[in-house]
Amino acid sequence: MKSPLLTLPGAVPAEGVDEGVAAHYGDLFREQRALADGTGFVDLSHRGVVTVSGPERLGWLHLLLTQHVQELPPHEATEALILSANGHIEHALYLVDDGETTWAHVEPGTQEALVAYLESMKFFYRVEVADRTEDIAVVHLPAGSIAGVPEGAAVRETPYGRDLFLPRGELEEFARTAGPAAGLLAYEALRVEQHRPRLGFETDHRTIPHELGWIGSAVHLQKGCYRGQETVARVQNLGKPPRRLVFLHLDGSEVHLPVPGTELRLADDGPDGRKIGFITTSVRHHELGPVALALVKRNVPVDARLLAGDTAAAQETVVEP
Repeated sequence: MKSPLLTLPGAVPAEGVDEGVAAHYGDLFREQRALADGTGFVDLSHRGVVTVSGPERLGWLHLLLTQHVQELPPHEATEALILSANGHIEHALYLVDDGETTWAHVEPGTQEALVAYLESMKFFYRVEVADRTEDIAVVHLPAGSIAGVPEGAAVRETPYGRDLFLPRGELEEFARTAGPAAGLLAYEALRVEQHRPRLGFETDHRTIPHELGWIGSAVHLQKGCYRGQETVARVQNLGKPPRRLVFLHLDGSEVHLPVPGTELRLADDGPDGRKIGFITTSVRHHELGPVALALVKRNVPVDARLLAGDTAAAQETVVEP
């Protein structure tokens, strides 16, 4: 869905899965600094919005999600995953309950499959599932923001800021009062700095939660059965994940960033060495320079120098080997 905020001065549309909102508004680093300082907002209205209502909603969701939500207090933000039977990540949900309805925003284009799965699991539970993407938009206020929240909006308060669920018809009015708009590239740069994985970026068809550090934040280890729990418990108790998420500082002298999917090799082995991982997200950060998130094989030494294609890269540990 194309955001009306693409008419703001300087707006350059994002591409790919993030099509429909602005990549930036003319000054990427200024927009990053504004968000880091707690000013402005980010248009995330391309994301899917799903709601679950009904008196049994939390108990029912508790059976399906990796997170403990049965007694989720009103207005407390959390996140959760839906796994395949083999424990691979299929959906990532960013949740809040307002006391009557559970609100979730999800990756663009995934809401239809999510709703279809939830509908198939309703059975006799008193719940109602709805795709609200057409009438509800998500916007993000950075941590420290003093911008006002429109009355009646559902709000996810997190350490990284507030996600607001607004009627789409109120987007333009909100933009007039919320301060300077920042594009998705600025938001993504801060996400990478914060080591936060994103479904479809840091994940592929075989990713399990342990590889990305989603244990705890999105996966509760002390709750009852859910699809894929056997894999989670087995890896937690008996083994290690095959891959791990790392944060990379990239050689700043290179003109071009290595794109997602760029193969990683040990620098000592040279560009023809064995593949040991790949870039998942790469960005230019206003303070750190070019940085990236990547998945590497678990046994790669944490102090090993890497090559991302032809670009030198130094790693920081996100998930312990």
